Amino acid sequence: MRLSSSPSLHRAALWLFCSPLALSVAHAAGNTRHVHATHTTHNRSQVQVKPAAAMPLVAGAPHRQARRRATQVASGGSEQIIATGRHTRSEQTVGHTEMQRILPGINPLKALQILPGVVFNNADPWGNNEQNMSLFVHGFNQSQLGFTLDGIPLGDQSYGNYNGLSPQRAAISENIGSASVATGAGALGTASTSNLGGTLEFTTQDPLHRAGGQLNQTFGSWSTFRTFARIDTGDFGNGNSAYVSWARQDARAWDFAGHQGGNQVNAKFVHEDKKNKVTVFFDWSNKVEPNEDGIVMPNGGSLYVRPFMYPNLNQALQYYNSSEYKQAGLNYRNYYSAAQREDFLMYTKWHHDFSENLKWDTSFYYHHDLGEGVVAGPISAAGLPAMFSSYFPGQDLKTVFGGSGIATRTTEYWDNRGGVISNLSYKLGHHHIELGGWYERNNNTQARRWYPFSASDPTTPYDRQHNPLIKQYTNNFYTNTWTTHLQDNWQVTKNFLLNAGFKSELVYTNGTLPVSAIPGSLSPKTAITVPGGTISTVKPFLPSFGALWNITKHEQWFANIQENVRSFQAAGYGNATPWGVTSQEAFEDFKRHGKAESSWTYETGLRTNRRVHFGPLTNISGQLEYYHVHFSNRLLAVASTQTLSSIVGSATTLTNVGSVTTDGMDFSFTAQFGNHFSFYNALSYNKSVYNDNYITGSTVVHTAGRNVADVPNWTEKFVASTHWGNFDAQFVGDVVGKRYTTFTNDLHASAYALFSLNAGYNITGIPHVRNLRIQGNVTNLTNEKGWSTINANNASGQYTAFPIAPRMYFLTISSTF
Repeated sequence: MRLSSSPSLHRAALWLFCSPLALSVAHAAGNTRHVHATHTTHNRSQVQVKPAAAMPLVAGAPHRQARRRATQVASGGSEQIIATGRHTRSEQTVGHTEMQRILPGINPLKALQILPGVVFNNADPWGNNEQNMSLFVHGFNQSQLGFTLDGIPLGDQSYGNYNGLSPQRAAISENIGSASVATGAGALGTASTSNLGGTLEFTTQDPLHRAGGQLNQTFGSWSTFRTFARIDTGDFGNGNSAYVSWARQDARAWDFAGHQGGNQVNAKFVHEDKKNKVTVFFDWSNKVEPNEDGIVMPNGGSLYVRPFMYPNLNQALQYYNSSEYKQAGLNYRNYYSAAQREDFLMYTKWHHDFSENLKWDTSFYYHHDLGEGVVAGPISAAGLPAMFSSYFPGQDLKTVFGGSGIATRTTEYWDNRGGVISNLSYKLGHHHIELGGWYERNNNTQARRWYPFSASDPTTPYDRQHNPLIKQYTNNFYTNTWTTHLQDNWQVTKNFLLNAGFKSELVYTNGTLPVSAIPGSLSPKTAITVPGGTISTVKPFLPSFGALWNITKHEQWFANIQENVRSFQAAGYGNATPWGVTSQEAFEDFKRHGKAESSWTYETGLRTNRRVHFGPLTNISGQLEYYHVHFSNRLLAVASTQTLSSIVGSATTLTNVGSVTTDGMDFSFTAQFGNHFSFYNALSYNKSVYNDNYITGSTVVHTAGRNVADVPNWTEKFVASTHWGNFDAQFVGDVVGKRYTTFTNDLHASAYALFSLNAGYNITGIPHVRNLRIQGNVTNLTNEKGWSTINANNASGQYTAFPIAPRMYFLTISSTF
């Protein structure tokens, strides 16, 4: 395999070979403890860590107990870094401590990039910018995966999200207890209708039993200033405890003058007694992430960044009247662009033990989102004058839009959804039976609007727009989701477990069009927005089968087979959905004959965990997994025209482009060298191939046998850790191989290697302060340049790419009291 000739990749080649069952290093407040993943015991006031040893693998360990061990964390205490679940499927977890060591305040999605089979990219060092985020797990992108927070559905993570919110908006990073990935197929009870591939589960920390608090302050490159504060009540009688926390982040983007971040508040209450656990959680998030446009390649030439020009309005006005603007083509610069999001998320969970063998879990939740994607740019961009003239025929468009020659476009989102999740678990002899259901009602609106821009009273990326000149179109969607599941875990013998079950999925979406685009205002001029109607996704039987065998007390074999289906996205014009087509006849035809995307996933593998006496090597643990996926009825939005401006967009035809076949392997291990060193390594191979050609208009697009765009064949990750007393440090690497950037594989992005460092020291003995930690981080240590997120094109000759963030430095001071 030849990744690249870049020097950083040659340096990375020294580390190629290995990945996790466990990454066995942790830091503690006041002392250092050795951690072996999955073999820690916790209560909420302290963390006890057993020394590394050849602990036996236990077949059929309850999922909830494993998750609880991974998430119950004492503020400032130690915890396992990576744990591998003992399930019939592959599942691995990154703990709270490791997330905050990678970078304090990190998006928990980005923390998962150290796991095998996970490819995460973002032009922001925290991974917070949702506009240029990409995530792939075993060949599936983020909109084809399932996401939950404490079991509550987070939707499919599309940028214009219609049924959820991102993990970093759902909970403050410092309150996340763990982040887990089931890379093949998730648990049957996962509250998701998009998980063709794996599932990602995030859990929040419970309140501490002792009263206290935490205050973190991060400083760093590009005027970074992040504050986190948390107060724990401790136990205040009858099994009650709570915390409230606040975070504020402000950081200038590294390549333009926009400031990213915002405010977020979390509160959590827990009541526990002998038979009950009641949890109430609240999240408020108000964030603005100014965006940079990607570079349209290969016509971008030597361009690496395409920043907006805010707040220099005079520069923008001169630029839009210059030859530079005309020559830039698709790579012209907007005045500003931003994603504005405000979210409220609340849930109540009740766990009740009817008896030792009969248990019940029920959750009620509600989520409200008010979002706006905003772009301010020139009214002369190709395609815009014709569109505006449809609304203002014969008028001077510059005067109409405020005299500046700039217009503001928004895509506005309103989302109100709520639901209930309930699961009943019954242990009968050697059988563990689970019956569960999930219902959600989602009312979602998406609107495209245009606003004037006055040079004498200019708006900013942080303003909400008012009084639109053009209400181009508005889509309302009303979705009812019903899922049920039934499964049986049968402990056939002490060392052998079988499970079988099925999931039923029924999703009914009614899409309406209270505001439609006027004739001639879309691209092409003959396109219209569609009134729509109701389409359902009904799959009453989605089976799952698994097996788990303890070959020895140190080695374990697992296997899983599962079918999944992805319900249609509730989005309109320009999207790969039935409501995105441009005639009612096409909608009705798809309603009669269209098929939802579906997949069959097969995975099997071996795990080991052994204490050894081989020179300095004292413990080795690892996992080897093979997987095969058949993905059917892949839906693609094929543009009706080649648009000349991304701000205009184009009508699309919803096309079933056939199937994809994926085969791959993940190999991961952790080697422990005494009490002071460990090395974790993950090597992954993925081969995802289109099986069919498809037709757009009268043209055959030859994709059969081509690699799936944006999915690298090889990835390699490692973490080298050391700790001595109160000091700890890590050297982290992430190597991503070549990615094809078009469906026909005629263009590609080169491989890259990113390295980072973190080091921290815990200071104890300060009056009234339990622990004071000072931590430094360096991201992109070698200042590697290359493309992070890729927007692949379904035609030949063009794609859009976003840059890798440069080297940055951060210092965090964290105190617990």
